[in-house]
Amino acid sequence: MSKNTVDVVLIGGGIMSATLGTLIQQVQPDWTIELFESRSEVATESSNGWNNAGTGHAALCELNYMPEAKDGTMSPSKAININEQFQLSRQWWSTLVERGVLSEPSSFINSTPHMTFVRGAENVDYLRRRFEILKQEPLFSDMEFSDDPEVIAEWAPLLIDRRAKDDVFAATRSTSGTDVDFGSLTHQLIDHMSEQGANVHLGTEVRKLRRRADGTWDVFTRNLAGYGTEVVNAKFVFVGGGGGALSLLQSSGIPEIKGFGGFPISGKFLMCDDPKIVALHDAKVYGKAAVGAPPMSVPHLDTRVIDGKKSILFGPYAGFSPNFLKNGSWWDLPGSIRAHNLGPMIKVGLTEFGLEKYLLGELMASREKQMETLRQYLPAAQTSDWKLITAGQRVQVMKNDPEKGGVLQFGTEVIVGGEGTISGLLGASPGASTAVHAMLGVLEKCFPEQFGKNWKKTFKSQIPAFGEGLNGDLAKAKASLTHTAGVLGLLPVTIGETAAVEATDSK
Repeated sequence: MSKNTVDVVLIGGGIMSATLGTLIQQVQPDWTIELFESRSEVATESSNGWNNAGTGHAALCELNYMPEAKDGTMSPSKAININEQFQLSRQWWSTLVERGVLSEPSSFINSTPHMTFVRGAENVDYLRRRFEILKQEPLFSDMEFSDDPEVIAEWAPLLIDRRAKDDVFAATRSTSGTDVDFGSLTHQLIDHMSEQGANVHLGTEVRKLRRRADGTWDVFTRNLAGYGTEVVNAKFVFVGGGGGALSLLQSSGIPEIKGFGGFPISGKFLMCDDPKIVALHDAKVYGKAAVGAPPMSVPHLDTRVIDGKKSILFGPYAGFSPNFLKNGSWWDLPGSIRAHNLGPMIKVGLTEFGLEKYLLGELMASREKQMETLRQYLPAAQTSDWKLITAGQRVQVMKNDPEKGGVLQFGTEVIVGGEGTISGLLGASPGASTAVHAMLGVLEKCFPEQFGKNWKKTFKSQIPAFGEGLNGDLAKAKASLTHTAGVLGLLPVTIGETAAVEATDSK
């Protein structure tokens, strides 16, 4: 057992730990960093390309970031906020490419138009109104709208092939969208961290955390190859273990984790890698969620580029497993229940009837039922061209609410405790796409003195939009997107230049 004190321990080898560790090395290269990953390689869970849709979440196509209120009004504020956060990631990745930290950009990011496709007169009206609002915003001004089958067929031919002539539908498209291989990105960042002196321990599980009287943390680890246990003492701990973060934060005893629970939802995708079919689709097409479905289960038809190879994924089809990780244990869910989170979890269970009905329907769905869902987007889809693959686990956050007793929290939740000596991440989408924003937030909360005195200036030089934003200035938005597109090898931007495609009444 070792009691040597290190500056930073990162738990989990995913995009969050990779981003945080790289940021720390850029401002404190003298700090000692230890990263622990239970699997034999990094990025095997939520950051893995096959376990997520790889959408650079920028709210260009995701309807849940701009819901319609009961009175019919819509606010673009959340969509703008998500897009601003993704722009921080684009700027930082561009800086890392320019400095040689990241390799050929196409190894982790590729231009892929983001589309939204809806059916039915009511949904078409909603999409049109959403478009009219967003096209006024600089970061969304390249968005196009059409309800013309010929135009949509040019954007995504498979959406229109063999579709009924009396079908009512519409779509929006943003050519500034991207596909991101977060698995490749994670590998590259952690490889660079290791080259810069960080110690990466694979096949090593963190069992529990215990705070010492001096404010540091004892991190209890076990090597899964049978080499015994070790205790590493750390000044700062980040728990980026995906679904495994909840139990570790609970073991830490910090009061900030009280009231939090987790509900795991597994996902499956239909995948097609037939080159002839893949060549006909180059877009991420998001639809509208089924009633009761969680936001992360919004159906989408995604062009994916993983390890340099293109394919199409459709889903996700939700399922249930008590595992909090794809490679976790059936004990994860029952083992996470505590006296302080039992009430909120029961309250959520008694109120989320829509979600429960949705999950039950998904669990009972046959292969043909799954294909019927796909054919709402690809009418000509043949069962023989698609195979079902298992994606990663997502753990939806349940937490105490003073008014409701318990709520199901969608999105990403950052927990900070121990006077800033420990932080962890709970939740799901938009997660990976906004990792830079989230990890800058962790550093600012946990190291306020260093951040304000020295670090912020360094980060600002790498990420010009940090602390300022882009959407309030068309020229600034265009300049940033043009620069990052050039560095990352993406399509030239048309911000502020592309006129809306006029909707037509004839079909």
